[in-house]
Amino acid sequence: MDLEINSKTALVTGASKGIGRAVAKLLAAEGCDLHIASRTEADLMSLRNEIISTEDVEVIVHPVDLSTEKGISSLVKASGNIDILVNNAGAIPAGDLERLDNDKIKQAWDLKVFGYLGLVRALYAQMRENSAGVIVNIIGTAGERPRSSYIAGGMGNAALMAMTRALGSESIDYGVRIVGINPGPIETDRLVAQAKTTADMNWSDDSRWRETLKGLPGDRAGSVEEIAWLTAFLASPKASWLSGTVIMADGGEHSRPPGRL
Repeated sequence: MDLEINSKTALVTGASKGIGRAVAKLLAAEGCDLHIASRTEADLMSLRNEIISTEDVEVIVHPVDLSTEKGISSLVKASGNIDILVNNAGAIPAGDLERLDNDKIKQAWDLKVFGYLGLVRALYAQMRENSAGVIVNIIGTAGERPRSSYIAGGMGNAALMAMTRALGSESIDYGVRIVGINPGPIETDRLVAQAKTTADMNWSDDSRWRETLKGLPGDRAGSVEEIAWLTAFLASPKASWLSGTVIMADGGEHSRPPGRL
């Protein structure tokens, strides 16, 4: 399928690893020129070199801290005109209210919540002027299914879901679509490291880490490529009637009755 995004310009945040890296690679394969951003310049350069070795696209690297207004402003200025924004930067730490003080929560939200908000605020205005553009916010299932052990993440994700739905409900009137994705557990380096630790604790054998995923849909985590394909589709004209919606991408876990394995 031709997604009709060839020659579009996309900005992907949190692009140095995991879902962001997979999204950047796939958008490049579909013909998008890229601006890729994260805090780690070496990882961004590695991704850029990998992409331009196989794809005839432009890839511009932005090592930037998006938890600050200065970082957001500098990225927006350096990126210029953007057709597709993929917000993906940030990870909110686990913990209940006893383990997370206000400073830890604010620090996490500065990147994941206010970082998303800052880029949306700037680029939505730009896209409205152009009467075209797509914003994809990669959020997380905790916003839909909050739990006390991940309370800061649930609260932050719920706020991003509300922003996506509220703004996306009006944006289509101006030629702009805003959508969200709530990935469930995804096989990133972080998840694998956590699973290996659990396997080592349970069986003194971290090679059995996949066994710790039993009970998830299909007894596995999702792949970064599965989220990347969904992102690319949502960013394309093929999804032209989708705006103000957040898609649960968790293999159906959110539909399972409580307590079911």
